[in-house]
Amino acid sequence: MATYKKRAKKSRSTVIQKNIESTKQVFDSLDEGASKTETFVNKYQNYIIGSILSILVLFSFYFAYDKFVFQPKTVESNLEIFTAQKYFDMAMSSEKSKDSLLNLSLYGADGKYGFLDIIENYSGTDAANISYYSAGMAYYNLKKYAESIELLENFSSDDAILQSLSYTTIGDAFVQLNQFDDGLNYYEKALSHSENSYVRPIILLKAGDLSKELNQFNKAERFFQEIKDDYPKSNEANLIDIRLEQVK
Repeated sequence: MATYKKRAKKSRSTVIQKNIESTKQVFDSLDEGASKTETFVNKYQNYIIGSILSILVLFSFYFAYDKFVFQPKTVESNLEIFTAQKYFDMAMSSEKSKDSLLNLSLYGADGKYGFLDIIENYSGTDAANISYYSAGMAYYNLKKYAESIELLENFSSDDAILQSLSYTTIGDAFVQLNQFDDGLNYYEKALSHSENSYVRPIILLKAGDLSKELNQFNKAERFFQEIKDDYPKSNEANLIDIRLEQVK
């Protein structure tokens, strides 16, 4: 017959005493942890306070800069760009004095800033950003292609059409400089930003013709085929079948 040993019964007073000791150990541990934390804080409080003050100063500086420097600078730049943009718009609608008007838009006149002045004096503002675009377009129309590329590469916009036009003009400028691979690269960048039914077939045709020139016939066929399939009523679709035959 199996037998087992009975557990000795613990007295109630023994259990209570052990509970008290256990609780005391917990509090002693907490006191020790609190003491270490207090020691750490006392030792490094200057660094902690300094870090907090640095963050507060940075936030204060940012808000002060935004309110008293950047916002007034933005307002001022928006006023300054008006004259430069006026000359640029006049140039685009006038063949007679186009070059002189473009130069006025770039360099300013009558004490007013041109696009280049705005870029230099109002860095970081929307006016400076759009000045990169307009100045790049002005230089392209003046046939100064390297300058056009440099400025347009600094332009950035959430507007898909403007961004695609910027990339397309960079591509055109590279083509004018006989840098065809770079030109095609920028046409492809432009296509990645444009779904506009008027702009896209224009870029597709440029990309297709340049791909053909570079003997990249598969690419050319893809660009031409998209015009045929998706934009059959566009001007670029004229003679598209002949172009497709030439690259197959």
